[in-house]
Amino acid sequence: MTQTPKTAASSNSMIVPIIIIAGLFFIFGFVTWINGALIPFMKTINELTDAQSYLVASASYISFVVMALPSSYVINKIGYKKGMSLGLIIMAIGALIFIPAAEARTYWIFLLGIFVQGMGMTLLQTASNPYITILGPIESAAKRIAIMGIANKVAGALGSLIFGAILLSGIDAIKEKLSTVNGSEKEQLLNTMADSVVTPYIVMAAVLFILGILIRKAPLPHVEASSEESDNNNHVSKTSIFQFPHLWLGVAALFVYVGAEVIAGDTIIAYGISLGIPGADAKFFTTFTLMAMVATYALGVVLIPKIISQAFALKASAVLGIIFTTCIIFTTGFTSVLFVAALGIANALVWPAVWPLTLKGLGKFTKTASALLIMAIAGGAIIPPLYGRLVDSQKASLISQGIDETVALANASTTSYWILYPCYILILYYAVSGHKLGLRKK
Repeated sequence: MTQTPKTAASSNSMIVPIIIIAGLFFIFGFVTWINGALIPFMKTINELTDAQSYLVASASYISFVVMALPSSYVINKIGYKKGMSLGLIIMAIGALIFIPAAEARTYWIFLLGIFVQGMGMTLLQTASNPYITILGPIESAAKRIAIMGIANKVAGALGSLIFGAILLSGIDAIKEKLSTVNGSEKEQLLNTMADSVVTPYIVMAAVLFILGILIRKAPLPHVEASSEESDNNNHVSKTSIFQFPHLWLGVAALFVYVGAEVIAGDTIIAYGISLGIPGADAKFFTTFTLMAMVATYALGVVLIPKIISQAFALKASAVLGIIFTTCIIFTTGFTSVLFVAALGIANALVWPAVWPLTLKGLGKFTKTASALLIMAIAGGAIIPPLYGRLVDSQKASLISQGIDETVALANASTTSYWILYPCYILILYYAVSGHKLGLRKK
């Protein structure tokens, strides 16, 4: 009987662990992508501006900056399996914070709950991403990561649908009624709407707690990355992580990519509503974006690297992002919404392409570089609120010119998508030449 290396399990022994880890990716995909429904919901019950409402995304993604390096330290101390368990339990605690937040109808408490859930997700991702990478042969890691991506986005689509149905049901009628009532009646209406999050988040907390306990008993084999660091001529003389320009450009590319991905998924419902599309219909829009990503993930599994290279996939993604952004701005109504959803096609292959291009030639610096790439997920905390600020600013400017508020909001929401141009231009530069900087042999 042959002995299985510690860095790779046999095909049969990997099936159950892959299913379990895919389940974890499903969980944090579900929790992450319900933000698309939470944003218009929070805007209504807390009477927020567009910029304030997009802090929902910020609270979740900023946790990756705060917790990325501490999570790496925790995983080194307690291991992958216990790290996953702890991450799930922290996510459950974050879900429970929604109960007092709903009772008080206080926005910062909601943001606290989202932030705590983000902390748990950071720990969960810090454990599960490298685990699935080193679970089997490194040559097939891309296929396993693609499977995880599909599980993540399918869960996101389901989460968006379920929470869209729960939180956005009748939101148009409620908003119309809010404009005609005041005082205690208005408070009662908003309190009732806020209470609708209590039951789903209690259920979520219970499920996460149970899974956090069960994962400790799950048949996950103990794996460790190889301790060997293969140096080459590109970095044998390097003494600092700051001597790799392609790494820092990769971090920047990943930062703007995550911001663009979050805008495509989390603004699309609010955008549809701003165009006059009923909330009952708009609640499906995040699903459009995520299904576009799932289809492109599957295409990438087939095409890369047999037919197209990772660099070519990144170039194509950036060009498509620029084209779709232009189409969003210069079309109207539901057609414009479809082009926002089409950004899912442009975004899907950026993550799997940037990682290997960025880590190329780093040798002993690979672990530190990986932590920096995880921290780049904070782009989802910075760029969407900037989009919200642009909407508020342009809307105010148009209203001051005598344009109707509804029309002003629709126009401002559409034109503010120009913020995606610099994101995709930076990704295109990285795909063309940025990923080669500092790696050319003398």
